[in-house]
Amino acid sequence: QLQLVESGGGLVQPGGSLRLSCAASGFTLHYAIGWFRQAPGKEREGVSCISSSGGSTNYADSVKGRFTISRDNAKNTVYLQMNSLKPEDTAVYYCGVFKLCVLWPDEYDYWGQGTQVTVSS
Repeated sequence: QLQLVESGGGLVQPGGSLRLSCAASGFTLHYAIGWFRQAPGKEREGVSCISSSGGSTNYADSVKGRFTISRDNAKNTVYLQMNSLKPEDTAVYYCGVFKLCVLWPDEYDYWGQGTQVTVSS
């Protein structure tokens, strides 16, 4: 059984940084990992994804230049470094698994439980 566990969320002031982790208990080396977020009253949206090799990444326009995704396949973990955080980044952040690095949440097969990120002064 493949499981994903997100961690690293919390409360941060605008302009601050957080690093989220997505730890997988099953085999994910041949799959892309994506980060998505969902704010209250809004649909889940793609934030970033990374291919199985780490050679290809995608970012939503709203986070380009601020967020960086990376993966450590030896640890079966994907990270999302979030810098210059804004209040509009506030959401529950989820990681998911899919064959391809795309930012379409309906395509992803597995999800973690999410971790809350709150950006507020």
